[in-house]
Amino acid sequence: MKFRFALAALATAAMGLALAQTPAPQPAPAAPAVVEIPPAPKPVGTAWVLMDYTTGQVLAGENHDERVEPASITKVMTSYVLAAEIKNGKISETDDVMLSERAWREGGARTDGSYSGFAVNQTAKLLDMEKGMAVQSGNDAAIALAEHTAGSQEAFAALMNNYAAQIGMKNSRFVNAHGLSAPDHYSTAYDLALLGRALIRDYPVAYSYNKIKEFTVGTITQPNRNLLLWRDPSVDGIKTGHHSGAGYCLMSSAQRGDQRLIAVVMGSTSEKQRADDSLALLNWGFRFYETHRLYEPGKAIASQRVWKGKAKQVQLGVAQPLLVSVPRGRYQDLKPTMDVPRTLVAPIAQGQEIGTVKVALDGKVVAQSPLVAVAAVEEAGFFKRLWDAFWMWWESD
Repeated sequence: MKFRFALAALATAAMGLALAQTPAPQPAPAAPAVVEIPPAPKPVGTAWVLMDYTTGQVLAGENHDERVEPASITKVMTSYVLAAEIKNGKISETDDVMLSERAWREGGARTDGSYSGFAVNQTAKLLDMEKGMAVQSGNDAAIALAEHTAGSQEAFAALMNNYAAQIGMKNSRFVNAHGLSAPDHYSTAYDLALLGRALIRDYPVAYSYNKIKEFTVGTITQPNRNLLLWRDPSVDGIKTGHHSGAGYCLMSSAQRGDQRLIAVVMGSTSEKQRADDSLALLNWGFRFYETHRLYEPGKAIASQRVWKGKAKQVQLGVAQPLLVSVPRGRYQDLKPTMDVPRTLVAPIAQGQEIGTVKVALDGKVVAQSPLVAVAAVEEAGFFKRLWDAFWMWWESD
């Protein structure tokens, strides 16, 4: 009887150890007084959103799930497809891209839209064409790039929709690469913010073309239409858009320290208005929200019991830095929790995913990341495995 009682006590203690391990965030400076967040400045326009890049959390917005014409912000989707196809080895930055008669006729200098000025029936390097599209918002370049990548603009639009679905753009449909008004060509402010976030995250080099302030094709030098690039050094993108059906649109992003925000303003009344409103949104977000680096990769933040291993514990951490954005002054209110299997059995490889760490504020998860083994745990010898097998059986009863 005593033996069974002792075994039960030991088993209870072992389970308690496994359940008690909870990761703690990195220490932060003393918390400032919590400031009640005022309403975000409301842009002039049909729809808008301010998104935190780190978490994808919507900090403020209005009508951001309503379908709108994306105008030349469409070209951000074109840039994403080009970057993905380059990564997959389908095309190359050094490819010679022909500016076809269709590209010249539908997007060249004789049209009412923006153009890059590449010569018809002549080639230019893909990278130059892409910069002409990103900086000058060249419709001609967008069409030529689409034709080069997929054979036709219609086939390229199918690629755009496939990649949009992978990004999570559930309320968007593209029928061309440039964004001129067309039936069934639409997106939402929220989906476009997701797109901007994906381009920054997945293809930072392609994203960097959007901060180039001017670009020259032949004898034609044109400035980037994003006025915020001249107003605020923290702004490094993303894309403007305008036509009569869409109004003046701007997808912008800025980074200050570890914090990055994305603002999308659709259907504004002028270039100046869309820039003023976008900067006001960004400033509001940076003023009232803050980003903290909770956990660094490669460092143990928790441990968990391991059976049948040479080590009794496996150290758990994150593979990528875990950042979280919260209202200023609320860092100390974050509640981290760990979701791991109740029973872990060796061998465990270094970097193996074990579970998930979640961080909540006021009961809502604001950040999460896979937990991985910081170091490997090798399988123990025969007798240790046998002994652990007995204990595992005992605890399962």
